[in-house]
Amino acid sequence: MIEVAVFGAGRIGKIHAGNVARHPEARLRYVVDVHAPSAQELAEKHGAKVASVDEALNDPAVGAVVIGSSTDTHADLIHRAAAAGKAIFCEKPVDLDVERARSCQAVVEKAGVVCMIAFQRRFDPTFSSLKKRLDEGEVGTPELLIVTSRDPGAPPVSYIKSSGGIFKDMLIHDFDIFRWILADEAVSVHATGSCLTDPAIQAAGDIDTTAVTIRTKSGKLCQINTSRRAAYGYDQRFEVLGSKGMLQAGNVAPTQVVSHTSKNIAHDLPEHFFLERYREAYAAEIAHFFDALAGGTPVRTTIADGIKALELAEAAAHSWREGKVVEVSI
Repeated sequence: MIEVAVFGAGRIGKIHAGNVARHPEARLRYVVDVHAPSAQELAEKHGAKVASVDEALNDPAVGAVVIGSSTDTHADLIHRAAAAGKAIFCEKPVDLDVERARSCQAVVEKAGVVCMIAFQRRFDPTFSSLKKRLDEGEVGTPELLIVTSRDPGAPPVSYIKSSGGIFKDMLIHDFDIFRWILADEAVSVHATGSCLTDPAIQAAGDIDTTAVTIRTKSGKLCQINTSRRAAYGYDQRFEVLGSKGMLQAGNVAPTQVVSHTSKNIAHDLPEHFFLERYREAYAAEIAHFFDALAGGTPVRTTIADGIKALELAEAAAHSWREGKVVEVSI
């Protein structure tokens, strides 16, 4: 049984805390959050205790930490958890600054602790099935990946101002999907973007609609289209064109019921947002983390993967701001 401290009692912290509490080989020991009422409520729900960062990390009974707190706390918590010898599960991104993220990797490697970065889309049942069939050669050699990633609505501007921008906050997942699906690395990134949904987002120095083209070292191409506004729900899908065909991964709806009448054929809209869409994926990634710890096997999404995705986000932001193709060193 692995004793766990969860950092963060917000919406993602609640998801992770619940999945830890339900895992048969884990026990939620502590909840840590600067907002004491939120920490207390979450701890009471799962039979855990509220603790400070120092209390949680200095407790030798704690074998692993789950970091779901705000982005600006990730790097410091990774440093401190690694120094304390704890296994680490951390939400993306590692940090908003690439060099600081690389320093986290160095600390983790020196400490010799497990560090998994939470890219839950790799654990989605539909996406995972597509990847398996692609690897088995069902459509031959992949040549083109098209990713559609659209939120139902933008977060508050107060959040956007501290988020690091759309490429680091939102598209970082799509950059990870690109690397995972094509199993290749980028050599160039071209990103364009506009602010079409809310002028306050532009005033905050960000955009809400993007188009990104990536070329890999083997010549494969990836196109990512992203928007912070999709009136019909959370739109998450992609397709891979291969030498022998195409594989598509579509949206997930609350039910699969389809109504056929004389007037129309109708089905449910996609799940409303990421908490619903990736419910199974969040549980699967936590289960994988604890299975890896128990079995002494590598985790599927490492801190190196987190840094690679962050580097692509940085390149895309630079491309958009400068209006040019950015070369990426492999």
